[in-house]
Amino acid sequence: MGTDIKIIGLITARGGSKSVPRKNLAELGGKPVIAWTIETALQSSSVDGVIVSTDDDEIAEVSREWGAEVPFMRPAELSQDDSPHMAVMIHAIHWLERHRDLRPDYIVLLQPTSPLRTSEDIDAAVRVTRENSAVSVVSVCETHHHPYLTKRLAGDGTLADFIDGAPQPGEGSVRRRAMEPAYVVNGSISLNARTMLLVAQTFLSRATLPYFIPNESSLQIDEPWDLHLAELILRDRS
Repeated sequence: MGTDIKIIGLITARGGSKSVPRKNLAELGGKPVIAWTIETALQSSSVDGVIVSTDDDEIAEVSREWGAEVPFMRPAELSQDDSPHMAVMIHAIHWLERHRDLRPDYIVLLQPTSPLRTSEDIDAAVRVTRENSAVSVVSVCETHHHPYLTKRLAGDGTLADFIDGAPQPGEGSVRRRAMEPAYVVNGSISLNARTMLLVAQTFLSRATLPYFIPNESSLQIDEPWDLHLAELILRDRS
C-alpha cells in the first residue's frame, strides 16, 4: 500500500440521546465531549480531513468552532435511535463524491462517545492498515467480563452458562489467568476502505485486523457515570 492514500475522519454525532441528554455537548474536562474527538482527529498526521455528520444545529456550530467541517446536515431519517451507522457512513461517502468529487481511499469512523483515544492511536491504526494492506482495522480492548464467566437466565429462573460447557475458573484445573484472552470492539476507531463500505456494507469482515487500545483509553460515554470516570482518567493523565 502506497503512502499517498487519502483518509477522511468522520465523526458521527446525533442530537438526540436518552441515557445522557445532549451527551455530545456535555462538558468533559472543560470542553464539550465532541471536542475531544475533533481535536484528536485534527492532531493526527494520517487524517486528511475531519468531517462531522450531525442533524443538530448546535452540534454543528460547536464542531465548526473546534475546527471540524460540517459540510452537510444529516437527514432526519438517518438520525433516529435505530439508524444504523453504516447508512450514515454511506450517506457521507455519497455526499463527498457528488458535491466535492472526493473519493477517499479510507474512512475512519471516530465516535465522539469515545473521547479518550489519542491521535497516536489513530496514526498507529493507520500504520497497521498500511503495513498489511488491510481493508479494515478496528480498535479492540481486552474485555472485563470473559465470555466463559457470562451467565444467562434459564427457563426456570436459575443461572446457566451463556456458553454451554464453558470451563469454570476455580473449579478443577481452569483459572482465569489460564483462559484464552477475549477482546471486544470498543468503538474508538473503525478504519475501513471506502470500497468495502460501499460494496460489503460492513465494518467487520474475516479480513479485519485489530488495533489494541488500553482499557483506560477505551471508555465509552453511555451513562452519566461514564462522564465521571472520564473526568477521573483525564485528571490522572494530567
